[in-house]
Amino acid sequence: MSLLLDTHAVLWWSTDDSALPVSARKYIAHYSTSIFVSAASAWEVATKFRLGRLPGAADLVADFGGFLSRQNFQELPISAAHGIRAGSLLGPHRDPFDRMLIAQAQAENLAIVSNDFIFDHYGVRRLW
Repeated sequence: MSLLLDTHAVLWWSTDDSALPVSARKYIAHYSTSIFVSAASAWEVATKFRLGRLPGAADLVADFGGFLSRQNFQELPISAAHGIRAGSLLGPHRDPFDRMLIAQAQAENLAIVSNDFIFDHYGVRRLW
């Protein structure tokens, strides 16, 4: 199975936060699961840290790539095709980070680990 982590799943995994349910933890920790983290999540974490909305994310921002490596997560770069798909998505969801995650999950055939029901409206398989 291949999964894309929503940004909050990345944050909660990185801090062992109980907000990440046991079911999601099992998917992430399973030895045969390939875990992807979008470059959009790095962008979102850094942006929210800079704005003071994620004051506890300093270490993650300072070494996002190292965190991914230590967790054996794979970075998912943003391609031009992802950008076109995200920009072309229909529907009311306006969050550019989520729109990119939706586009990447669709394009790469990845299920997304998220508590956000909005993904369900875009035909993305969501695990939580």
